[in-house]
Amino acid sequence: MAVSAFKMLGFLVGFSLMVGLVNSAKFDELFQPSWAQDHLAYEGELLRLKLDSYSGAGFQSKSKYMFGKVTVQIKLVEGDSAGTVTAFYMSSEGTNHNEFDFEFLGNTTGEPYLVQTNVYVNGVGNREQRLSLWFDPTKDFHSYSIFWNQRHVVFLVDDTPIRLHTNMENKGIPFPRDQAMGVYSSIWNADDWATQGGRVKTDWSHAPFVASYKGFEINACECPASIAADDNSKKCSSSGEKRYWWDEPTLSALNVHQSHQLLWVRANHMIYDYCSDTARFPATPLECLHHHHQ
Repeated sequence: MAVSAFKMLGFLVGFSLMVGLVNSAKFDELFQPSWAQDHLAYEGELLRLKLDSYSGAGFQSKSKYMFGKVTVQIKLVEGDSAGTVTAFYMSSEGTNHNEFDFEFLGNTTGEPYLVQTNVYVNGVGNREQRLSLWFDPTKDFHSYSIFWNQRHVVFLVDDTPIRLHTNMENKGIPFPRDQAMGVYSSIWNADDWATQGGRVKTDWSHAPFVASYKGFEINACECPASIAADDNSKKCSSSGEKRYWWDEPTLSALNVHQSHQLLWVRANHMIYDYCSDTARFPATPLECLHHHHQ
């Protein structure tokens, strides 16, 4: 599979042109535990989050970012993981927050893991897509990335696009480009909905459930808490001689190969798309009317 433009430009344009960029693969330089520190273990380059009947666990980035790419490699819970959810996501704060979600929904032994993505804009979500993967995510580490610029948000698995959320402000549809976002991950019990709509509950005899992480990368514009949102947006956007890699013209849309990859994922692995759910949305959501996957 060809190296994606996202990956290539991240390396080639990466450091020479940027201010306020962060790029690292060390957990403790970028992240800190956010809850249940006793259920989090960091050894060398490997991090483990543990879920048992007492608690799950989570971590969060030390800084917030606007535009760029965040990546982590995860090996999901092996065996019977029904009822569990492992999440990797970006989010701002407040009731009108923006959020980009990966949620990995546990399975009964022998059934496939499902990946649910969601996009919140100004506090409104309900944009779920759910798909299966073309590999077993419990057997090895795979990379999960979120790429974000002023044109679109792209969810990637091993640098293959699985979801595209395009800026359609010209159609009167809000787009998340005005709030800096933290990077988060957690594991928790969600057996009221996670596996087969909540019909299959967590079997605690299989606990602890462990998700393993490595390869932490943030190649994005760091936003100090002291700077106002409008100033962050200007700071993290290219202008004059200040050029950021995520604003390169080649990243303003998927290239032909990436578009074909996305179509393949949708055709072969899409299980649920909110745009097609007429029971939930008798009136098709506006972005679905204008969004073409090509």
